[in-house]
Amino acid sequence: MQPRPLRTTVIGSYPFPAWLEFSVRHLHEFGPADLAELQDDAVVAAIHDQAAAGLDVITDGEQTRLDFNLSFYGYLQGVQTEQAPPRRFGPPAHDQRGKHAITGPLHAPRGLGAVEEFQRLRRLAPPGVTLKASVPGPYTLSGRLQPGGPYPDRWAVTEALLPIVQAELTALLDAGCTELTVDEPSMSCYAFREDPVRFVDIFNRTVAPAVGRCRLSTHLCFGNYKGRAVGPRSYHPMFPAFLHLDVDEIHLEMASREFSELELVETIAARKDVSLGIVDVKSYYIETPADVAARVRRCLQYAPPQRLSFSPDCGLSQTARWASRQKLANLVTGVKMVRQELGLA
Repeated sequence: MQPRPLRTTVIGSYPFPAWLEFSVRHLHEFGPADLAELQDDAVVAAIHDQAAAGLDVITDGEQTRLDFNLSFYGYLQGVQTEQAPPRRFGPPAHDQRGKHAITGPLHAPRGLGAVEEFQRLRRLAPPGVTLKASVPGPYTLSGRLQPGGPYPDRWAVTEALLPIVQAELTALLDAGCTELTVDEPSMSCYAFREDPVRFVDIFNRTVAPAVGRCRLSTHLCFGNYKGRAVGPRSYHPMFPAFLHLDVDEIHLEMASREFSELELVETIAARKDVSLGIVDVKSYYIETPADVAARVRRCLQYAPPQRLSFSPDCGLSQTARWASRQKLANLVTGVKMVRQELGLA
């Protein structure tokens, strides 16, 4: 059950401040102390906006990452990172992110950097708010690596990455992390053509060291690169197999899909908590508190308050900061309206 009925949370990412976008283009002009200050200040900005909105759970906004997962490849040994994308011009799409070449056995002797991110978040965050860390899973991480050498296909690359991600999860727990999301959007995107039972096996082996040691969740996403999806936007191919994911909570995006398949909430809630995306990160329509409250009431037709939390559909990194800030504030206000109606305030 939820630590607080009708909790408000986020997926992970948050838009970079404009000054950070500018600074990233001029990193060669900064010294090590300047860069450390830059990272702290960016996380402080993300924390400020989330805390000001009144969220129950916040993240560091993934302010020190490139996208939600791309910077992780810099921690891997046995990889030659791509120097230039295969397509540089035209409408943004996933083919503008190429693949890195594998040059040898995959290792991450320094970890993947998530522990340092969490420690920074804990140092800078205000008291009284729950802190959440997120790590991409091995299947999703394998997507940007070109199979080769000892790894003939994506499955082999995934298996090589699995213990690396496992070790990162363990290190996060040892560092005091109590709320952890393992993101596997590639599983959601490709469940229509791959074996979902195989996906569940990979996921469960990955998170095995974390089960029972923290509040564990996963986000079933259809992609949000430049605000665009990459997979068929239906949850049908994932279930019932994904009911066997070893997590406390499953997050579903609903707002951008006009609440299609909302009845699935009832099936999931019989076993696990459900976090529902009721704010559309792909749209610049700013949902009003009344909109949010109506959506919460609609979700309550399928599960009790003790099983539900609410968030944006996906990470907010592809949504302008002014819109992200207002969407989060209205999300919290709308959920509070329903809490008060139910006597849960």
